[in-house]
Amino acid sequence: MKEQVKIGRACLVHADCFEWLSDLSKNTLHAVVTDPPYGVKEYDADQLEKRANGKGGIWRIPPSFDGHTRSPLPRFTALNDKERDRLRQFFLDWSRLVCRALRPGGHVFIASNAFICQLLYGALVDGGLEFRGEVIRLVRTLRGGDRPKNAEGQFPGVSSMPRGCYEPWGLFRKPMGDLRVSDCLRQHQTGGLRRYPDGPFEDVIASERTPQKERDIADHPSIKPQSFLRRLVYAALPLGEGIVADPFMGSGATIAAAEAVGVQSIGVERHREYFDMAQAAIPRLKALETDADELVGAGLRLF
Repeated sequence: MKEQVKIGRACLVHADCFEWLSDLSKNTLHAVVTDPPYGVKEYDADQLEKRANGKGGIWRIPPSFDGHTRSPLPRFTALNDKERDRLRQFFLDWSRLVCRALRPGGHVFIASNAFICQLLYGALVDGGLEFRGEVIRLVRTLRGGDRPKNAEGQFPGVSSMPRGCYEPWGLFRKPMGDLRVSDCLRQHQTGGLRRYPDGPFEDVIASERTPQKERDIADHPSIKPQSFLRRLVYAALPLGEGIVADPFMGSGATIAAAEAVGVQSIGVERHREYFDMAQAAIPRLKALETDADELVGAGLRLF
């Protein structure tokens, strides 16, 4: 039996999400909010060992400068054709399982990046989900903007690619069939996105890099800030009720956001290290105050 732990309204499951989704009853979940490992080799055991030892592998270990140490980043530009095929198949299979598990009209928010979003989105659509647009997280990162590798001195006025200033999150929905949004809301509590008290959810969100205080709580390479995740989790349940799932839970940041917003959630994680990390981190992340709390809290008082 898969190990399960309850924290508040959340259920944490130590399992492979493909197995968990396969075992889940049809039309169970109301929404999915997740930041996946992209199904490629960056979280394979040998690559994690290289990252821990500072040797890189697929993880680019950026140089330190101006007194700042930059965190390792996956080098998605290094993927070859075989690895891109592996990524596409991973998300095609995953999309089919998610489509089965979601209620009609249930939404999926999924983190991506400029290098692979076109491949990711195509795989999810081929797996049965409807593409509904993107949520753009405006955040100035340290990705990109570098001079040509090993030729920085020769070409000081050239960057090999733009400096990253946004993170795209794909927005998808399980088809509603012949139902209208109003029908879907009545029958399944899904179909739309939850509005804020002062207007609709918007697809461009000014964000921050994950604060150090949150990284100190959960030392995960891909942790996203609570101020951003709480907005997504809030919007994902149009009536403020139902279950939000994160099949790639990692440090538990999405589950902590669901706890902070006051909705039910399920987090699934296959790596023991991160599963244990999430149990300790979720209550501490939930307790943090963010600039989203006043907006989200005002909406909670309406229900």
